[in-house]
Amino acid sequence: MAKDKITIVGAGNVGATTAHIAATKQLGDIILIDIIEGLAEGKALDIAEAAPLSAPANRRRDGHLFDCNITGTTDWQDTEESNLVIITSGLPRKPGMSRDDLLAKNVQIVKDVSQKITKYSPDSIIIVVCNPLDAMVYTAAKVTGFAKNKIMGMAGTLDTARFSYFLSQELKVSVKDINCVLLGGHGDDMVPLPRFTTVCEKPITDLLDEDKIAKLIERTRKGGIEIVNLLGYSAYHAPAAGTVQMAEAILKDKKELICCCAYCDSEYSVGGFFIGVPAILGRNGAEKIVELDLNDSETADFEKSLNHVKQLTAKVDTLL
Repeated sequence: MAKDKITIVGAGNVGATTAHIAATKQLGDIILIDIIEGLAEGKALDIAEAAPLSAPANRRRDGHLFDCNITGTTDWQDTEESNLVIITSGLPRKPGMSRDDLLAKNVQIVKDVSQKITKYSPDSIIIVVCNPLDAMVYTAAKVTGFAKNKIMGMAGTLDTARFSYFLSQELKVSVKDINCVLLGGHGDDMVPLPRFTTVCEKPITDLLDEDKIAKLIERTRKGGIEIVNLLGYSAYHAPAAGTVQMAEAILKDKKELICCCAYCDSEYSVGGFFIGVPAILGRNGAEKIVELDLNDSETADFEKSLNHVKQLTAKVDTLL
């Protein structure tokens, strides 16, 4: 059976880590591409050389965790006919910057990348990772003209992971017992939903008081900048893991319910924008948007976040 072909655009921390995790899951043959000569080639070679160490030597070849081709390149011709393209390229945040501060420069980067994807892999599905996330997904969609279900953004997987981790530390439970749900744009007005977030199927509203939940939500909203302030640059391990979760759901046709940035029209009365929602991901991309029965407060928070996404989208239109 032919392997899927995955192109990862950008060989920085997020791109290279995504490539490594995807390789360990054997999702397909991986092309890592970057404009800097030698960067993608070197990181791809380094990852490939880890393959013999990924399983005990006495295991059969098909028992290895990691037996796929990983290629680094600067030549887009090498990416031709990719099944999935992951866009990690773009300027990362630095201390004192918001995600929105990256808009103008990253629009141009994503525009250029999207044009190349259209030329070399017109039948691919696209996952966008760079910020400001919702606006970059819109940019890729507008430039490529691809079907809306074939373009989505990695944000909800990361944000729910952060919320899950903070909850696990507060409640002293395994992260495996926590199921988080989150809506809205990837920013300070994202909308974690405590009523729909559960520990062993029990809502966290039954386990924590409002003040504690509010503090954990605020930390989740500031989760990205917390790491930027500590490291001096953006997170990459968790974003890469979130990206691979989406990629695996798509390539393996898992029909998995994942919070991500997806296109909504009548759903949640969004009216034709990309925004964070729970979606079923499979071989056809974002195959279904799952609508939750929001109360008045949750609806108001979602509309606030949506309005911010609409404002960023309008700015993108002036830059394209």
